[in-house]
Amino acid sequence: MPATEIRRLLAERPAIAGLAVPAMPVGSPGMEIAGVEAEPYDVIGFSADGREEVYARYR
Repeated sequence: MPATEIRRLLAERPAIAGLAVPAMPVGSPGMEIAGVEAEPYDVIGFSADGREEVYARYR
């Protein structure tokens, strides 16, 4: 999970319960591999009632 999105969540306080980055894509924080190009991925915001939406995109 990019720290910038956690800071944004805390600053903006949107009506969501949390954030997730499904599938641990290569290149996301903590999943970097030297010499391997980062995969595109989405940060998903989810609500307490189970709804999901794209909160941020990383390409």
